[in-house]
Amino acid sequence: MPAESGKNFVKLAAMSIQRVQLSPSLTVSRVITGLWQIADMEKEGQRLELSKLANAMLPYAKAGLTTFDMADHYGSAEDIAGLFSKQHPEVTVQRMTKWVPTPGPISKAEVRHAVERSLKRLKTEQLDLLQFHTWSYTDPSWLDCLFYLQELKEEGLIANLGLTNFDTAHLNMVLQSGIDIVSNQLSFSLIDQRAAGAMSELCLKHGVKLLAYGTLAGGLLSERWLGKAEPDSTANWSQSKYKRFIEVAGGWQGFQELLKVLADVSKDQQVSIANLASRYILEQQAVGAVIIGARLGSSEHLADTLKLFTFSITEANKKKIAAALQNLKAIPGDCGDEYRKPPFLTASGDLSHHLEAFPAPYKTKVINDKTHALSGTVWEDLAGYSRAVRQGKRILISGTTATHKDRVIGGKDPAAQTHFVIDKLGGGLQSLGASLDNVIRTRVYIKHMSDWEAIARAHGERFKEILPANTLIRADLVGDDYLVEMEAEAELP
Repeated sequence: MPAESGKNFVKLAAMSIQRVQLSPSLTVSRVITGLWQIADMEKEGQRLELSKLANAMLPYAKAGLTTFDMADHYGSAEDIAGLFSKQHPEVTVQRMTKWVPTPGPISKAEVRHAVERSLKRLKTEQLDLLQFHTWSYTDPSWLDCLFYLQELKEEGLIANLGLTNFDTAHLNMVLQSGIDIVSNQLSFSLIDQRAAGAMSELCLKHGVKLLAYGTLAGGLLSERWLGKAEPDSTANWSQSKYKRFIEVAGGWQGFQELLKVLADVSKDQQVSIANLASRYILEQQAVGAVIIGARLGSSEHLADTLKLFTFSITEANKKKIAAALQNLKAIPGDCGDEYRKPPFLTASGDLSHHLEAFPAPYKTKVINDKTHALSGTVWEDLAGYSRAVRQGKRILISGTTATHKDRVIGGKDPAAQTHFVIDKLGGGLQSLGASLDNVIRTRVYIKHMSDWEAIARAHGERFKEILPANTLIRADLVGDDYLVEMEAEAELP
């Protein structure tokens, strides 16, 4: 496309940019520009000219793509976005960032410090949207973080709270616990359809918007790879990551079969495969926006991205794509599992480039020949017992409710309470050198028989591949707000 024609197209496309309201205070463009490649550009200590990169954001904003996504760990991305607003105060943009703390206890002061650091880097008094990620659900400190962030939202330092890479059960747990969430950012693509089922249903029910990344599979979903041999190496972190998704989804040959179908459909729609791949996800009912990465100052592909707003996929072509997807293997688990359990579908294939270690969720102490895990609830001191006890290879876990400090987690939702109870069981086991995989028996006590199915289904989600012996009992529980209590036995090999 000639330069002048390209400029005219960008001006025309900017007039048709679709936008979506995440909350009364935040409306974003339905294509969000992701700045994760800043970290890739700064690998091995390479220094970037931040002011120049900040100016490189201007063409996106002028074209109507006014929303940018970054994180505390995307290198200098927050600094660059802050410089942009200082250099171009006349341009209104929405800046979404993330906070990804390391596992372990986090104080209220540390949460405030993290938020204030982003405020300083972005040169603003209020974060438009802060998205929170946790590496592990077995350590309940992630809930402390969210309750503290809710307080900072009420104080005015944060306009909106979102999540990133949360699974369905824990998004529901957060919502039922009274935390105001407007979005969940996660992987959602033609290759990765995990978000299309229960996650989408939950978000539609509660008005939470999905922000989908990975729609281009790191650039692999394009004409460039059609008919090409499987690469021995990849150009960047994103391609390394999504090549692992392709391997799990059926391998390179299956991916080529999908590309062939997409090539035929894209020719019919007169758009690129990349446009088609992102538009397919954008047209999913629960999706608020797709996030497309930009390598600021080098490969913008702006005109092609704007074509996303110039077409819709026909019903006939949607059926062709849906049929092609049936030939792929489903990515296992729920959303975000790639960061929490094998197979780790990350750039390195594990968490080594993200984390050094996972500290034990609960304190332990040895008395005689037994090791005790203590979660610190008031009930343990009052009644004189431990959350879990290990003697030799055997571990016994006390009756556990959805208590965290002075709160009941999960509100009045029996499934949400059950999932938190199982998280606590996992935390006790982890603190004693085991995991849920080692559980051989569970006993479940429920207050209302009408809740049995919701509780049983939650138990089934978490133990369907472990299959312990199980008993469910109707019982009066201590505490009016508790709907379920569970105990467990585990044995190491």
